[in-house]
Amino acid sequence: MHFTQRFLAAILALTVAVQPLSADELPELGDVASNELSVATEKKIGEQIMHEIRWREPSYLDDADIEAYLNQLGGRLAAASNDPGFGFYFFAISDPNINAFAMPGGYIGVHTGLIASAQTESELAGVLGHEIAHVTQRHIARQVFQSSRINMASMVAMGLALLAARSSSQVAGAAVMSTQAGAISAQLAFSRDFEREADRQGFDILRKAGFDVRGMGGFFTRLQRAVRLYENNATAYLRTHPLSGERLTDMQNRELQVPYRQVVDSVDFHLVKAKIRAMQGTPGDAIKELEALLRDRKFASEAAIHFGLAFARQRAGDWPGAESEIEAVRRLKVAAPMVEHLAADVRIARGEVADGLRIYREAMLRYPLNLALLYGYGGALIGNRQFVESLKLAEVQLGNYPGDVRLHKMRAESYAGLGRRGMQHRALAEVFALQGQTPAAIEQLELAQRAGDANFYEMSSIDARLRELKKRRIEELKERRN
Repeated sequence: MHFTQRFLAAILALTVAVQPLSADELPELGDVASNELSVATEKKIGEQIMHEIRWREPSYLDDADIEAYLNQLGGRLAAASNDPGFGFYFFAISDPNINAFAMPGGYIGVHTGLIASAQTESELAGVLGHEIAHVTQRHIARQVFQSSRINMASMVAMGLALLAARSSSQVAGAAVMSTQAGAISAQLAFSRDFEREADRQGFDILRKAGFDVRGMGGFFTRLQRAVRLYENNATAYLRTHPLSGERLTDMQNRELQVPYRQVVDSVDFHLVKAKIRAMQGTPGDAIKELEALLRDRKFASEAAIHFGLAFARQRAGDWPGAESEIEAVRRLKVAAPMVEHLAADVRIARGEVADGLRIYREAMLRYPLNLALLYGYGGALIGNRQFVESLKLAEVQLGNYPGDVRLHKMRAESYAGLGRRGMQHRALAEVFALQGQTPAAIEQLELAQRAGDANFYEMSSIDARLRELKKRRIEELKERRN
């Protein structure tokens, strides 16, 4: 069983298969937040568990293009929720299982299998809307923390135990029993209400965000049919989100009240699906599969298949072939940040560095809010030893995104390339601090103090930050003891 499935089932425990209420009887559970958990505390818990996923979970997909797309789509949905200012972060898990899960604090994980299986963007949006509703309605806070027997330390400890036990279901089960099985058992009775409320709120989010409201019900119906065809082989999503016939009927009844209107999928949706397909298996296998789809005309977007082929050929080191496919995308009049990102990388890989950097700069002017292009450009500068330029880029962008781990890494690599060891360790300290690794951050600042190449102002900054992090470490140890 994958970590994400165990995590959702054991920690969040948002769903159980019990008889649902009728829509008219459903209480507004989200109106009253848990007395045991503030939003600030919930976010802190989610942040710490997210750090562990980034550090320890091999299936975490660190792909800036896919992450940018998920946050663009998720941000549009969150803006239409009843708490648009809550603050969400969407990330991808490389897993063929169809699943998505919400964590404390608005962190929402999406399996690549879910993205690949969604036939329309509205279907994917429907699942994300449902997960957003679990967060905005404070289901996690109410269900897991309503009992005074659970506290933040034990919640985070349980997440860490499950991460360590990802290869052993017996160890994972022991972690659940030893930390909060009692608290979860006491709260399971509310799960049916939570699922139904997430359906209703998710439907409203989908409608207000301008998607096809039939996407949610249509996707769940297809999953249910698949389960009937293959008994005892329920998808991961249905195992963690049990689906009754009455819930499906309620979705369909709500759909009938909204006039049908066609919603066109975004270009990025099809490109991300094609990229995920191109990432699977060996490059040769991916190329054969995509070429077959192109030959048989089995696609929703021809340009997306060419883009997938370009990515697969890049994986195979076939730079001319990749450029040929990118040109095919351009001939089909499709423009997107992902296309420019790949085009720049392929050009640089061919040794045409100046042209590749030019493509990046022009694309960043056209798509100034796309972080994947920013990271790609910075990485290309570092890869070609243009450390002054990469440092300048990181410094400027950190003014806009001070909590961006990738930018702090870019800054650290730039300082390393320039031979400035003190500031390299100073920048690495921020990387560790932002990822919840306070002891490692303190160690980096102590190395910065001993480097001997920082000027007076830089040393003052290093000393001040070291005092702050030592104070933070004391507070962390107090929380752990409590």
